Amino acid sequence: MLQYTLKRILLAVPVVFFISVIVFYIIQLPPGDYVSNYAAEMSVAGEVFTQEDMDAMRADLGLDRPVYEQYFIWVKDIVMYGDFGFSFNYNKPVLAVIKQYMGLTLTVSLVTMAFQYLVAIPIGIYCAVKQYSIGDYFFSGLSFLGMATPHFLMAVILMFLSYTWFGDPLLGLFSAEYVNAPWSMDKAIDLAKHMVIPVIVIGLSGTADLIRVMRGQMLDELNKPNVVTARAKGLSERKILFKYPTRAALNPIVSTFGWSLTSIFTGSTITAIVLNLPIQGPVMFNALLGQDMYLAGTWLLFMALLTVLGTLISDILLAWLDPKIRTEFRGT
Repeated sequence: MLQYTLKRILLAVPVVFFISVIVFYIIQLPPGDYVSNYAAEMSVAGEVFTQEDMDAMRADLGLDRPVYEQYFIWVKDIVMYGDFGFSFNYNKPVLAVIKQYMGLTLTVSLVTMAFQYLVAIPIGIYCAVKQYSIGDYFFSGLSFLGMATPHFLMAVILMFLSYTWFGDPLLGLFSAEYVNAPWSMDKAIDLAKHMVIPVIVIGLSGTADLIRVMRGQMLDELNKPNVVTARAKGLSERKILFKYPTRAALNPIVSTFGWSLTSIFTGSTITAIVLNLPIQGPVMFNALLGQDMYLAGTWLLFMALLTVLGTLISDILLAWLDPKIRTEFRGT
């Protein structure tokens, strides 16, 4: 396992490098730059920006240099100083902007991921074991409904129901009195209450998809020879269920971890705008609209790193679950 893990980590290094090149190229694709976008906004407000003013602003922000030079300066500052650049929109370092929203973003994302797996795996096992039962039909129908319902529509429906039943639409992650209040038990409880709708909305489609995958895999594993042999030896059904088919059925579930982590971050953007959530999604959206290149580039790079990290964790978990992967790596 140690050799396998080290090899996967070493392979991730050049992948991250090429991703950084692609990310910086992508954020340069839209026509114009932050200065031209800012000048257009100011002209709408009645201010006049001359070409000399725009050129001076570009020189001040370092946008007059060639793209490759901007890239190498960006990467050098990240590697040597941990400096991800300056956010033009927020007029502060990119790292400061990300730190401002990262805590709540990670909280929402990790709770959503835990919700997905903790709900989907047991339901998928139940639907396979109780195939064609009322519960199987109910959860299967709920899964299809969850995959088909847009996030923003589900958010609006749940906010309406929350307002109708409790008199509070649960917008944002905190009530007004707790937004700027120091952390306390009451604030934590208020956060937990406001996270119910975002977690359900963001996690519903992923949960529904995982239920279908887990059910299908379990049905495929339940009648394999090793399970039939275990039954013939007199092992209890519960022991057979968790020792053989469940462990094998978890392989495709674990393999989805890499992109599940990123999809929760990116998939929460529209939901965050609708629910007025103070997380990274709307920040990234505004950075792309305003061509805030270093903030947008850092966020895209972070998403890519999450994908690489998630894939690495998936590979390690798969190697732990399936010994054949380790033996193939050793060439035996």
